[in-house]
Amino acid sequence: MSLKHQFLFLFLIICSLSNSQVLRKKTTLLMGGRFDISILAKDSLSAEQNIDEVIAEITRIENLISDWKPTSQVSQVNQNAEIRPVKVDREVFELTQRAIRFSEITNGGFDISFAAMDRIWKFDGSMTEMPSAEAIKKSVEKVGYKNIILDSINSTIFLKLKGMKIGFGALGEGYATDKCRKMMLTKGIQAGIINGSGDMSTWGKQPNGKPWNIGITNPFNTEKLITIVPINNGAVTTSGSYEKFVVFDGKRYSHIINPATGYPATGLCSVTVFGPNAETANGLSTSMMVLGKMAGLVLLNKFPDYSCLMITDDGKVVKSKNFKTKKFKGQL
Repeated sequence: MSLKHQFLFLFLIICSLSNSQVLRKKTTLLMGGRFDISILAKDSLSAEQNIDEVIAEITRIENLISDWKPTSQVSQVNQNAEIRPVKVDREVFELTQRAIRFSEITNGGFDISFAAMDRIWKFDGSMTEMPSAEAIKKSVEKVGYKNIILDSINSTIFLKLKGMKIGFGALGEGYATDKCRKMMLTKGIQAGIINGSGDMSTWGKQPNGKPWNIGITNPFNTEKLITIVPINNGAVTTSGSYEKFVVFDGKRYSHIINPATGYPATGLCSVTVFGPNAETANGLSTSMMVLGKMAGLVLLNKFPDYSCLMITDDGKVVKSKNFKTKKFKGQL
């Protein structure tokens, strides 16, 4: 073999090694739920170091916005309801701003002040009858996004009513997965998935060069999938009532409560939303569960970059017009 060919052979080996990627996965508990983190990197050490950075970033966000942590900025806001405005980081302020926009376009069907709702509905099998109309009305007395006062100049949040609370259970995990995806892309990590309890941000492709495959669970048989959707550089979120619900007089009542009325969502068993951003997708899937099929689709039409797959309580499959996957029979 000539010297020239030897160098060519060596160059090809180096190129091959430099292009190889290693996929590493880790599951951990963060923000009160399960996070599955998958990172594709040049070697195992790099992948594991980046997973640790993702966990550190999610922990940082949790310490800012988790209302069950008494030292978080959101908890400080809640503790000072009716007392005084609380200065928060711009990150927390802008997340609150976006949440209030969702409240406005859903007419209160989505509301971060749901955290003040009395937990009168029980989904642990202990409920034998529906709460009274009076109890339901009283349960949402402290809920109302219009009583959240934002001061953009001073970056403060003020809750007007004593006992009011805000919480980011419906947006926080999606926000965290989006932030971590952006952080990894900035570092040059070409592919991965961050899944926070069903709020999923993806980028790049699998080691074999194919898109990531996202399975959509059959809500009536959670051991089976109703379809598999290929995705890269996007987000997927699912909201559903198939694990927590009660039935009275043959009607299913979801654990997802309409914060404007205090009544559980009915009509839809699950909503899966696809789009570029997990925070927005989560806001949409949660809101659509509350609003129902028709109003939910009207809401989705305001977000042309997002599509959805809905399952009704009677097993019908409903897709938005821009949802592209294999055809369904229309009934599970």
